[in-house]
Amino acid sequence: MKTNTLSVLLVALGLAFTLTGCNSAMQAYKKGVRHFDAGEYNLALNQFQKASTGTIDPARLNYYTAESYRLSNRFGEAVPYYQKAIESNTTEPDARFNYAYALKSQGNYAAALEQLQQFVANAPKTTAKATLNKAKQEVETLKAIDLIAKNKSLINLKNMGNLNSPGAEFAPVVRGEELIFTASRKEQTYKNNGQPMLGLYKTKLPQNPDETGSAVAAGAPELFSTNVFQGNVNEGTPAFTKDGKTMIFARGNNGKRKGGLDVDLFISRLGENSTWSEPLRLPISDSLAWDGSPAFSGDGKTLYFASNRAGGAGGIDLYRTSIDASGRFSRPVNMGRDINTPGDEMFPYVGPDAKLYFASDGHPGLGKLDVFVATRSGGVTRVENMGQPINSPADDFGLVYTDPTSGYMASNRSGGKGDDDIYFFQEGPERDTTVIVQTPPASAPKTVHYFIAGTVSANETPTTPLDSAKVRILDDATGQPIAEATTGQPGTFGKYPLQEGKDYTILAERKGYLTHREPFTMQGKSIPPVFLTKPVTDTTFNVAIVLDKATLNKTFVLDNIYYDLDKYNIRPDAADELDKLVTILKDNPTLKIELGSHTDARASDAYNQKLSQNRAKSAVEYIVSKGIDADRLTYKGYGETQLIVKNAKTEEEHQRNRRTEFKILEL
Repeated sequence: MKTNTLSVLLVALGLAFTLTGCNSAMQAYKKGVRHFDAGEYNLALNQFQKASTGTIDPARLNYYTAESYRLSNRFGEAVPYYQKAIESNTTEPDARFNYAYALKSQGNYAAALEQLQQFVANAPKTTAKATLNKAKQEVETLKAIDLIAKNKSLINLKNMGNLNSPGAEFAPVVRGEELIFTASRKEQTYKNNGQPMLGLYKTKLPQNPDETGSAVAAGAPELFSTNVFQGNVNEGTPAFTKDGKTMIFARGNNGKRKGGLDVDLFISRLGENSTWSEPLRLPISDSLAWDGSPAFSGDGKTLYFASNRAGGAGGIDLYRTSIDASGRFSRPVNMGRDINTPGDEMFPYVGPDAKLYFASDGHPGLGKLDVFVATRSGGVTRVENMGQPINSPADDFGLVYTDPTSGYMASNRSGGKGDDDIYFFQEGPERDTTVIVQTPPASAPKTVHYFIAGTVSANETPTTPLDSAKVRILDDATGQPIAEATTGQPGTFGKYPLQEGKDYTILAERKGYLTHREPFTMQGKSIPPVFLTKPVTDTTFNVAIVLDKATLNKTFVLDNIYYDLDKYNIRPDAADELDKLVTILKDNPTLKIELGSHTDARASDAYNQKLSQNRAKSAVEYIVSKGIDADRLTYKGYGETQLIVKNAKTEEEHQRNRRTEFKILEL
């Protein structure tokens, strides 16, 4: 009897401990997810580690763990967790995509290629176009990785010895006799990656390599400026004017906003007493974006920087802004698809040879970030990988020259002090046979011929090919057609030759349909030289033109014509879309339309009716200001009577309801 009672008691205690452990693991998992959603990835990892002792769904737990490592830029550590998540049949659509880049960061190119090919083959229809395009290009890159790896130069690379630490050191820049750099050395910890927050530091320019073969700093690094220093944010990536008296740098990432959207560019000037002024935020910064890694042109009249603001090619893009004699900055301009890709482009730098150097994970490279150099000739921009040993499977970035043959850069490659390290590089003479190889002889030049062809079809389900449609391909620079055609029975046209670097417009019209303009650019479409294997290559771009039937009372929703809450002013993003409607009205001069505006449901009916009327009126006034006859336009406010998302809860759902449409009144 006693034995049975004791057995029951032991079983009950065991069950209680098991349930307690399960509850503890689930609590840790939920807490980890909350940290993850807040962008606090290092804190999330601590909780996911605790949760791993329980019975949490391995697909979800391992995917969250992998993503936490990836989003805090620890790609290598993410690899085993992506593998476990995939083996547990994770349903996350981007798992293989991100797993592939993690594998690439380890130099495991064959496995990365296999994962990306599976991702492309099985990508759902909801996959973002930029993501799918990036994956397809990366597949081609990995197929040609052996060719890319053959690009090696006579360069000696040295770790900066006592300058580096187990933390991060990067973005080196020379100012006078000092080396200024970014390092994770502040007292406050950044919750994203668990490292100390970033600040600006300086040291005397390094001396000759020590007996270990490393380059060493002349003295211990010290804080760059107490006036610039702010302990509770990340600060880094400085750029100086030629006289060294003006500095622009990035500041933000206090950890309170996920994704680093609070990173902006700041300016500080050196005063007469040799102290730096209190930094001021530059007006070119976008409060809804990450802005960083600035760099001046040689003459100081242009500032380059990186940003993930809306309207780019995808990811982080490079932008430029002009600086006038009074120090005012012009509106930033995206540097185009020859430079920018669906991936990330960062750390621009204009070298003494006036060439633009930058880091990218979108152009064909060996690792996540590789260093590239861009040259422009005859209106065509060429982007070339810097090759080994500058580039590796790891992140390589932030290259600057101190003279025509030597300089500094950063990398988190294996063999360093830890995380990102600063390296000194110098072109020959040969001193370290472990990193120096002879550049292979140049191959014969290869020629590429580019063409365009396409189809014209009706916007129906299913789409119907349209014959007898007139198609003109216009050169945007001159406005003149380079080709004209009429589609035949299958609704096809082409092919016609194109020139690299040029922008075109395809104008298609047919009776009974709205005339349509389709922009087409050759920027970013040149085949990288590493992919060319034949003396002559012909490639044709196929474009699908879809025409809307001109039907009375038919309504079209204008994409991205949104308004801020309780406002009716035309936002810049809305202006871009209204400009497209202006083009439609110019191409269809007999068209008369009604502009209809809609609100969300977060105010009274009367208030929303008046607000929507004002919004429609402001849209019409904008269109009239662009040269469209006011007699062709009417406007009407519908308030909240025609909601797209009923019972909207999120801000995104409410914004979908705050839309503008146009309806055909007269053909």
